Amino acid sequence: MPYAAITYDVLPGYEKEITELFSNFKRAETPVFTDDEGNEVGRLLGTAVFIKDATLVRFIHYEGELADVGRHMGQQRGVHILEEKLQPYLATPRDTSSPEKFREHFAKSLLTCISQLSTAER
Repeated sequence: MPYAAITYDVLPGYEKEITELFSNFKRAETPVFTDDEGNEVGRLLGTAVFIKDATLVRFIHYEGELADVGRHMGQQRGVHILEEKLQPYLATPRDTSSPEKFREHFAKSLLTCISQLSTAER
């Protein structure tokens, strides 16, 4: 199962406030990604968020295509609420106010994956 990671440039010194925002995050309405015809094309398996100083990274574990992850997350109201609340803590402002703008920023903030290793199933 693939992983992706996206970064946020945040202002240092606000780790506690940002942690609180993420602890109150409203999960995606559904983990299932669908195409324009409503066919299942993937699934969100889990996420994790880490912060240190001015760097926040969200790791995403998913099935399917990465472009579908961005499209799916850009349609989630909880994601947009979190993005609005994060604005005062961002070192680099960004516009994620619409699903299209969210997908654009999602693509720009992806870290390059250089390795993904899994253990063999028993």
